Amino acid sequence: MSPLWTSAEIEAATGGTASAPFEVSGITFNSREVVPGHMFVAMPGTVHDGHDFVAGASERGAVAALVSRPVDGPHVLVPDVADALTALAVAARARLDPKAVVIGVTGSVGKTSTKEALAAALERSRKGHVHRSVKSYNNHTGVPLSLARMPRETCFAVLEMGMNHAGEIAALTRLVRPHIAIVNAIAPAHIENLGSIEAIADAKGEIFEGLEGARVAIIPEDSDQRDRLVKAARGHAEETITFGRSADADVHAVHAVNSAAGGSLVTARLLSSEVTFTLSQRGEHWISNALAVLAAVEAAGCDLAAAGLALSDLGGLKGRGERHVIHVGGGEALLIDESYNANPASMAATLKSLGEEKIDGRRIAVLGPMRELGAETERSHAEVGEHALGAGIDQLILIGPEYDGLASAIEGKIAIDRAENVDQAIDRLKIRLAPGDAVLVKASNSVGLARLVEAMAGDSERLAQGSDR
Repeated sequence: MSPLWTSAEIEAATGGTASAPFEVSGITFNSREVVPGHMFVAMPGTVHDGHDFVAGASERGAVAALVSRPVDGPHVLVPDVADALTALAVAARARLDPKAVVIGVTGSVGKTSTKEALAAALERSRKGHVHRSVKSYNNHTGVPLSLARMPRETCFAVLEMGMNHAGEIAALTRLVRPHIAIVNAIAPAHIENLGSIEAIADAKGEIFEGLEGARVAIIPEDSDQRDRLVKAARGHAEETITFGRSADADVHAVHAVNSAAGGSLVTARLLSSEVTFTLSQRGEHWISNALAVLAAVEAAGCDLAAAGLALSDLGGLKGRGERHVIHVGGGEALLIDESYNANPASMAATLKSLGEEKIDGRRIAVLGPMRELGAETERSHAEVGEHALGAGIDQLILIGPEYDGLASAIEGKIAIDRAENVDQAIDRLKIRLAPGDAVLVKASNSVGLARLVEAMAGDSERLAQGSDR
């Protein structure tokens, strides 16, 4: 594979000046991620200036830096580093082969998991190099970085776009210029900033404004905001495909049942075919994500059978469903790591999935606050109790005062422990956990429940997805 960028190409894209000729194999703006051959992007920041980390990046093997003031070692000097990164993103997108397929993914919940599942499905089709956003690099810096990292040989690109405010996805999608755009779900995430679920749908629907080429919009049929999203796609998309459990959806599940392996056995009807596959992940939300993936795979002209195999093999992501075996009391317990994010829809879905786990012990949920819910905060946290009751949860460990209303409403119906912080939650869980139990850990990322997962899982064996306990 050819170099990701040469110094001459970076100069041409950014209008900068290279101190010496060089070639790079990768790009990062996190000095801790540098590996030999990378170019380090010295991004300005509100707390730290990337220029302060150029020397450290060089020690780790960076062959050059993108900077706005001269530094020691090979570099490209530009007036503004953030603008230069965006310029590289534009150049990377422009140099793709005209036959390459670019797919944009957004949604209120599950967009990273959908992105990963779609990339895995496309990779299984073996039709060429698949590039995707890493982690949740989906904002005004993450999307340009993901594009700038895209090799020129890319045949399929799957790029995630997120937002906190209206207008953000509109800017990102015009950089990505997707041929296929997916909105996988609408839920009240970031409602504090946007004010209503309708405004959230409008903000997510901005992804269609960047469509070009095939111009395919993929929309959730079962969402209350379905018609609003269809309207948003009108004028931008040449084809609109809906997906969901409803038979009215263009891509829908004819039937879906829990499999003996712990996931779901699904038969899906698409526009031109039908496919049966085993989904390694449990839960209605994962069935919905899988249908969105299959809709995109079909729209991209790739192998649906191969996509089904990829969905069967898909493992959980760190903070988004990764499963661990915890050795406790001479036996084993299951820990499900959903610590990366939380909103009312994902909280309900994952509690329901916990209730469906085949276990010998109890079902325990360690729950932290859901952020950015604004006026919906009190009601949304109180409603978690109804979902816990419906799922048959045996024990709740609740972090923070946001759950005061929940605790009062279900007192005497479910065993409850309260914790003021993550450290207290770790102590409570260590006391409660017994062999045969299953533990769900879920909160918004800022709560820091990943520390609890690390403390409990440590070096324990990662549970193979789809295995029975």
